[in-house]
Amino acid sequence: MTAAGSPDRRRFLTAGAAVLGAAASAQLWLPATARAAATALPEGVFSLGVASGDPLPDGIVLWTRLAPDPLNGGGMPDAAMPVEWELAEDERFRKVARRGTAQARPEYGHSVHVDVRGLRPGRRYWYRFRAGGRLSPVGRTRTAPHPRSSGGELRLALASCQNWQHGWFTPYADMLAQDPDVVLFVGDYIYESVPSATALRRHEGTGEPYTLEQYRNRYAQYRSDPDLAAMHAGAPFVVTFDDHEVDNDFAGEIPQDPAKQPHDAFVARLTAAYQAYYEHMPVRATAVPNGPHIRMHRRLDFGRLARLNVLDTRQYRSDQATTQAGAMDPSLTLLGAAQKQWLLDGLQDSPARWNLIASQIMMAETDLLVGAGKQWFYDAWDGYQAERNRFLKEFRGVRNPVVLTGDRHLTMVSDLKEDFADPASAVVGAEFVGTSISSNGDQDQDAFRREWDPRRADNPHWKLLDAHRGYHLFDIRRDGIDAQVRVVDTVRRQTAVPSTLARLRVEAGRPGVEVV
Repeated sequence: MTAAGSPDRRRFLTAGAAVLGAAASAQLWLPATARAAATALPEGVFSLGVASGDPLPDGIVLWTRLAPDPLNGGGMPDAAMPVEWELAEDERFRKVARRGTAQARPEYGHSVHVDVRGLRPGRRYWYRFRAGGRLSPVGRTRTAPHPRSSGGELRLALASCQNWQHGWFTPYADMLAQDPDVVLFVGDYIYESVPSATALRRHEGTGEPYTLEQYRNRYAQYRSDPDLAAMHAGAPFVVTFDDHEVDNDFAGEIPQDPAKQPHDAFVARLTAAYQAYYEHMPVRATAVPNGPHIRMHRRLDFGRLARLNVLDTRQYRSDQATTQAGAMDPSLTLLGAAQKQWLLDGLQDSPARWNLIASQIMMAETDLLVGAGKQWFYDAWDGYQAERNRFLKEFRGVRNPVVLTGDRHLTMVSDLKEDFADPASAVVGAEFVGTSISSNGDQDQDAFRREWDPRRADNPHWKLLDAHRGYHLFDIRRDGIDAQVRVVDTVRRQTAVPSTLARLRVEAGRPGVEVV
């Protein structure tokens, strides 16, 4: 955790291009015998870049994938390949902290996940890989603070919903310049939609992905975006998936269109999608899929300042309701019994000042019907109201709960109410629904206002509503969270002008959020 204006942060920003360059630091740091024994690989074997994720006080996950022909299955031989890795305390790799060799195996798309341990808490590190005589780009990462650390600052960026066909991922260029300690990505990393002839950037392939190779190709295309690649190399990510990593609006093992995707076929699709997801994300071995199942809900602590509970709101949910009565059915579950209890335990037993919940979908109510009555999005927490309401009641006994969300392609910042059916009920927390990186493209702002502003009177808990592309940036300290809504003027060009649309504040000990 580093203050925004610290010398460490400024040094990185001025030297960023060199740090993230592919082979700028091309020291041959392996023994000559190892280099001679390595199988020669073509240039571009590290075309998908490098990444790190899930920081612990003493550890970090380092990621890469060997793929000289990324849009055609990867282009690697059907054999394991040794990949050397190195992690250092300085960007010139003069003070090496750890190094070793991992195996890039064909059954996992020649991806590499190195769970490095024995590191110092709250430290910057630089890392790189080497395989077949080729050097990877250099990445920079950071461990979490010491478990007993209670002060300092955590700078967290919230991102979601990056549709290749809707625009360039330009918000990441500004995010990199803001130098977050960690990036939280809450879903829709890829979109499974078919290629569109009218898209700004056309999806690869000829249709939706169903097989493992097709999902690998789609991830490889997304990983080729230069701003996304640079951001992955610039800070650790904490990721979870929503629906488009598999199939729009799926629930458990139920697809959006069961008549067109029989159960066995959809289970095979889930199996392929989850494996490709694991292969392309900097996550630990606990996330290695078991067929159509993957463990993604997990908990990360940043000292005693913040606890981050990462949810999976897709894999264990009941099928979506289709009526208001169905949405209030107490038998419906979004999280499943085990994950629900895991979350409650983690909130109630937390030693942290701030208890953050990474939820793919919006928790606060969205009443779409102007005037009397209600109309909800059933795919969100509104469709699972009994379970949602139980958590909101529990929030009364939780220290400073804040929900961080995606999905909507809008900025929607809200107070969380104990009972949205009662306008006079207590405020028990805050929610930030982050806008999309590119999904929905450059939206017509006037049309958006005409559609959404009339609904604000029916949703008095909404504090901010906007439809620009971008992300949210949080500076978390003991006394409060200062949030910025960072937006760009366009995603239709490879460069964009960033700005701060709004600043918001959550005070410790005072539930809710205020626009500054």
